[in-house]
Amino acid sequence: MGVAFHWIMAAVVIFQLFSGWWMQRYLAGADKLDAYALHSEIGLTLLMMGALRLLWRLIVPGPINDADKPGWPTRVAHATHFVFYALFAVLPISGWMMWSAIQPARDLNIAGLIPVPAMPFHDMSPEMQFRILDLMGNVHAATAILLAGLIPLHVIAALKHHFLDRDDVLEGMLPEVPDTHWHPGGPNYSRPDEPSPSRSDAG
Repeated sequence: MGVAFHWIMAAVVIFQLFSGWWMQRYLAGADKLDAYALHSEIGLTLLMMGALRLLWRLIVPGPINDADKPGWPTRVAHATHFVFYALFAVLPISGWMMWSAIQPARDLNIAGLIPVPAMPFHDMSPEMQFRILDLMGNVHAATAILLAGLIPLHVIAALKHHFLDRDDVLEGMLPEVPDTHWHPGGPNYSRPDEPSPSRSDAG
């Protein structure tokens, strides 16, 4: 389950980074507003997934591997994971606040199913709404850049563990593949099209 969370969230994050960059090309209008709504809804879905993944890790701790050896690399790895979780919260919430500051703010849906109302900014003055929009826009952009920079570093670190350190860190991040190869050595490993050796053959 932890591995599934990792790769699904990775795919969602990459999509969000790309869609956030791409929708800046839209001209102001209904299409751009719809693109912002979709981006915001997927962001809230990511927020929910991040909370579920954190809850899963609290209930079922991750496997112990070679990256858990004492030393500064382990501390850096743990700090990086903490930053990832923080970004998975700050990015969606700042985007949600931006969306709520655009009036009239529409409700959003998590995964297209769970309705989420806009934050109660509608009673604020237009000046305050603009300040929230501007501030959260800066926060959202800065954290998106930080996330975009951490992802390649995360990938490089995993490849370093695999190819240079030759440890089991990357293997622990990959889905388990069932072993379907033929193994010689006894009746339990005989080929499907060959009969198991009898006692007389074995003699």
